[in-house]
Amino acid sequence: MAISMPRIDRLPADERGVTIGDFLVPIRLSERLSARVRHVSLVIAGALLIAVSAQVAIFVPGNPVPFTGQTFGVLLVGGALGFRRGLSAGLLYLAIGAVGLPVYAEGRHGIEIISGATGGYLIGFVLAAALVGRLAELGWDRTIWGGIAAMLLGSVVIYALGVPWLAVTAYQGDLGRAVASGLLPFLPWDAVKLGLAAAAFPLAWWLVGRRPGDR
Repeated sequence: MAISMPRIDRLPADERGVTIGDFLVPIRLSERLSARVRHVSLVIAGALLIAVSAQVAIFVPGNPVPFTGQTFGVLLVGGALGFRRGLSAGLLYLAIGAVGLPVYAEGRHGIEIISGATGGYLIGFVLAAALVGRLAELGWDRTIWGGIAAMLLGSVVIYALGVPWLAVTAYQGDLGRAVASGLLPFLPWDAVKLGLAAAAFPLAWWLVGRRPGDR
């Protein structure tokens, strides 16, 4: 069933349930597309953004978890697209990598990556995109503090799945080693990504609010 949406040029920027993704398609182009095509296009674009961000990857010797831009991409996609489209984009990203397209970090792919040491993080990405998307629909992304809270909760979901999964698959259940290698080294890097993602949304909404049709 297609998700019916009002015309983009008539969407008030402060309406709940509306995300910044609803303003990403140019008005003239949006008027020519059906709601289904527009939503599918945004989901595909979201999955591609996550895939591109995954290629920004640095592997540290001895650590199975790389430093990547994926968290940044996932949080952006979730916040921009909302719950359903964010969830769909995350699932699409996971699926295309599982079937063989080189979209995971360092161009990796295959179901063995999902079942391997970093699989928990990948599944966490899907749930985080959905959560941040829902919070964006509730208006959390309209302010810097709401954005930070939403992104922080999204990051917590990623690590809540990723770290225990890492412990089981790579360290024989040793949660302490998993925390030491799969959480602590990434906190400063993730703080920067979280801050950038959280700041991007209030700025985007400010720009939307300055459209001629909204004044």
